[in-house]
Amino acid sequence: MLLDTKSWADEPLILISHRPLVEKLKLDPKTKIFSFNTVAPSEELKAIIREAHELRRAEKTLSREQIEAENVGMRLTLFTRIADGSAFLLVPPPAPATELEPWLTPPAAQPTYPGETYEKAVQNLQGMARSYLARDSFQLNLQANQLRGQLRSLNPDLYPSDFRLNIEVFYNRSDFFELSTLIYGLALLLLVIQHIKPLSPWLNYSAYALAILGFLLNIAAITLRCIIAQRPPVTNMYESVIWVAFGVIAFGLIFLWKYKSSFYLLAALPAAIFSLLLVHQLPIAMPPRLDPLVPVLRSNFWLTIHVLTITLSYSAFLLAWAFAHIILFRVIRNPKDSAREDHGLHFWLYRVLQIGILLLAVGTILGGVWANYSWGRFWGWDPKETWALIALLSYIFALHGRLAGWWGKFGLAVASIVCFMSVIMAWYGVNFVLGVGLHSYGFGLGGEEYVIGFLLLDAAFLAIAIWRSRQTKTALEPAT
Repeated sequence: MLLDTKSWADEPLILISHRPLVEKLKLDPKTKIFSFNTVAPSEELKAIIREAHELRRAEKTLSREQIEAENVGMRLTLFTRIADGSAFLLVPPPAPATELEPWLTPPAAQPTYPGETYEKAVQNLQGMARSYLARDSFQLNLQANQLRGQLRSLNPDLYPSDFRLNIEVFYNRSDFFELSTLIYGLALLLLVIQHIKPLSPWLNYSAYALAILGFLLNIAAITLRCIIAQRPPVTNMYESVIWVAFGVIAFGLIFLWKYKSSFYLLAALPAAIFSLLLVHQLPIAMPPRLDPLVPVLRSNFWLTIHVLTITLSYSAFLLAWAFAHIILFRVIRNPKDSAREDHGLHFWLYRVLQIGILLLAVGTILGGVWANYSWGRFWGWDPKETWALIALLSYIFALHGRLAGWWGKFGLAVASIVCFMSVIMAWYGVNFVLGVGLHSYGFGLGGEEYVIGFLLLDAAFLAIAIWRSRQTKTALEPAT
């Protein structure tokens, strides 16, 4: 685009994923990707974006159409910045500078860096352009390496080392998350075979080994993201989902070691696989890019202890949700046998719920402390704060009801699934549906139809399990 090799403004590059917005802008409803020249002149789009900005300043709820219009506006702005070169931030700010200071474009850096080093960097950049147009890969690589050396010499303390750059290249090429998903799938297959028709204890041991291998790959991928970004990996939806997948397997392996029950992995593996597949299948809603931190998150201490604790509680609740599905599936398949044989499963479910409640309570309190540190108040009924509290109270109510005798073991399994809907609202709904509040740095768009379909299927599963349970109780009642 910088070299103007073709008319990029006429190429279909601008995504508009919301069909009603496409229709309102009077664009072709058969496609989702349009050219800059098709979308940018739309006065209707500009009016919707202005309305959305006014609502956001007033901290009011935006419609799906307004959120999508804002995203389209950001894509148009990014296109413009790439085309005019203002997004080409290659030059580090002059020393002394911190990592929070913005980098510079080559033209903007000229008054800051007069001298031979800067001139050589500009010559290398021009050489790269000539080599690209001439399709000379050798000269392109040579000029690129020289340019990197010249730019690093401008501010050696701030420019990334070759180690960090190579780590990022290695991370992007290796894709350990996809590999761990495949390994988790093989481990789950072995466990399912062993549970359906026990053949050999070595099937279980092989599944455990594969789960540990996948877990180590997960740790490696998360560690690489931390090294590259210099922060914990939980600042957007993509990172929180992969962290929750990591936490689910971690809890599964810990409880497997403590209670010697493969049911923990049988619940943890599909939950982790589902989470990792989700982020790979919805890259628009959950982009895997590594973005700079917004100002409110620039405290690695609070970011680590608050956000990691909250998301680990989601891991525990996701594991409990999967565990409850195993219990209810056994109820659907054979209610009488499950009532006699599933005492251990109910106890293990109870333990997982206790861990989740403890982590969510601690994380919510730490969030209040961080809010006071960042915003000057402990609690403000922000949507994220409110739904975190609702989720916590929901699970406390579920456990209290079990202790008080309001419902039994079957009821606790049902409650584990119902309460997870509050986690989905706190985790996904606030960020992707409500789209308001001080936690605006985590917002996204898309996937509502998938979430609604998932919740409807889960509700249908619950209804079948409850019906089968009641049917069995009625059959066992003595005749009067």
